[in-house]
Amino acid sequence: MALVSNHGYLASAGVWVFLSLFCLGNGGKLLVVPMDGSHWLSMRSVLVALSQKEHEIVVVAPEVNLNVKASEYYTLKTYPVPLTREELGASMHLFANDLFERRPFLQRITALYEKVHVISDLYFSSCANLLHNKDLMQDLEGSKFDAVLTDPVVPCGQILALHLSIPSVFFLRGLPCSFDLQAAQCPDPPSYVPRTFTDNSDHMTFIQRVENLVLKASESFLCNFAYLPFELLASDFLQRQVTMTDLLSHGSIWLKRMDFVFEYPMPLMPNIVFIGGINCGKKKMLSQVSDFPDKIF
Repeated sequence: MALVSNHGYLASAGVWVFLSLFCLGNGGKLLVVPMDGSHWLSMRSVLVALSQKEHEIVVVAPEVNLNVKASEYYTLKTYPVPLTREELGASMHLFANDLFERRPFLQRITALYEKVHVISDLYFSSCANLLHNKDLMQDLEGSKFDAVLTDPVVPCGQILALHLSIPSVFFLRGLPCSFDLQAAQCPDPPSYVPRTFTDNSDHMTFIQRVENLVLKASESFLCNFAYLPFELLASDFLQRQVTMTDLLSHGSIWLKRMDFVFEYPMPLMPNIVFIGGINCGKKKMLSQVSDFPDKIF
């Protein structure tokens, strides 16, 4: 019970920090550039809370998506993309299946990066269509938003935040290749923090630490093919040279859907807030009547 209670407290506290900072003024305007799928389902609960505080919320999403639909809590603005819903669903389904398939480490990494390349192409195409949609961009530029709420797994929202010169709030689980830790300038010692997909714990043998170090050193190369197109797109759109780390370093608040109950402890910066409990269903009060016979006690 204590763990469940702490989950709820941390999630509520994290979201409360965001709501408090954003709600200092009356009737703020929030631009939301979400990530589709389960990422959106968690973000939507935050938007409901903001809407109930009478803030104006505009959600921008591609016409073809899986979960982002119109709602009374926000205004949905869409833009066309060269993709069908069937193609999107098939790509997502294939990607999700590979994530849960048990394979040797190297085979798992190779298969994952092959699928990431396909997914990255889909999201890059969507982002490029948004940024090059002149009518929608003019509308967003004239709306005078106060902040952007986005999932930086796809950095399109952050590109918009820099273009509009407004602060950004990141809502995420984590980023490949520790881009989140690099951008937030968190210490990330490979001798202590296990890399993703290694299955190592924070108590590693010497060989495991070497493996961890080698994987960390190769991350920039492995992630380059996935995020280089976004860097080139951002550089062209913003008219200055930028990298993923440059883009994400401008994040004002990082709301991370995780906590140290399931993750290994690591150094964090003050603007990183854990809201892991937001993924949990609404808790129900326990019955005051025990289902066990009295004689057991």
